[in-house]
Amino acid sequence: MIEVSNMSKYYADYPAVLDVSFSIKAGETVGLLGPNGAGKSTTMKVLTGFTPPTDGNVSIGGFDIIKNSFEARKLLGYLPENVPLYLDMTVTEYLVFMAKIRGMNESVNKRVNEVIEITSLGDYKDTLIGKLSKGYRQRTGISQAIIHNPKVLILDEPTIGIDPVQVVETRNLIKSLEGEHTLILSSHILPEVTSICKRILVIHEGKIVADDTPDNLSKRLQSTNVCEIEVSGSNKLDIIKLFRKESYIIDIRSKPSTNSSYNTFIIETSSNESVEQKIAKLVVENSLGLRKLIPLSLSLEEIFLQLTSD
Repeated sequence: MIEVSNMSKYYADYPAVLDVSFSIKAGETVGLLGPNGAGKSTTMKVLTGFTPPTDGNVSIGGFDIIKNSFEARKLLGYLPENVPLYLDMTVTEYLVFMAKIRGMNESVNKRVNEVIEITSLGDYKDTLIGKLSKGYRQRTGISQAIIHNPKVLILDEPTIGIDPVQVVETRNLIKSLEGEHTLILSSHILPEVTSICKRILVIHEGKIVADDTPDNLSKRLQSTNVCEIEVSGSNKLDIIKLFRKESYIIDIRSKPSTNSSYNTFIIETSSNESVEQKIAKLVVENSLGLRKLIPLSLSLEEIFLQLTSD
């Protein structure tokens, strides 16, 4: 449904996006995740035809976004970061207007009513948009994006600036659209992407640095390079000094223990190889009693920091 091949976007000499390639199948829900300034919004703008790529190719449903821009954009629904709303229109008036400029001439009112129901705007359908809360303006923005029942739905930071209750409601609304559309969600918020998306593209400094499912990303970066260990010995500082002498250990920090006879530590290592044997040998050679040694999975926050750190 979406094909991006070696796409770059420069603003003067600055590469906002650099040599990005990915494809998205019909019906997929994909998160575009990255810190602020990573290139997410620029990528969205290129995908929607808002701005042309400097290099590379982008196609939507088989239509080139430059050569066949009109046909490609017919397939798209787009919610930009700053929602384009007419504040002096009611919700219904605005959606009727958006439907008509999308080329819908038949059953407009029926579709408007369907979308109002989908987005739970029924109580506000005759309210001026300028009087709506930020959360309900976001719902109205999503409504205009789906009014023409597009095959591809692109949402740029859809929950930015709204309160926690409306964040949850907006996420649930987006999840309800899964399967009906090929959906791309841009965000710098990890829980948002992982709660909605089955696949994540991580972008950093204009480049794709990871493309996988949340579980697979965790497995990839989890590991034997972070582990928890419990050993006997009352002097924590001596144990820490002992471990820090080893070149493969990046850091060791103490953690409250469930057993007063043991000290618990979290150890980070620089090796991607299995280091359990090395650690166990070190413990035995120094006459420390080993009670527990287990690898730990990185949290998604830690994964994100690893992927977007130099």
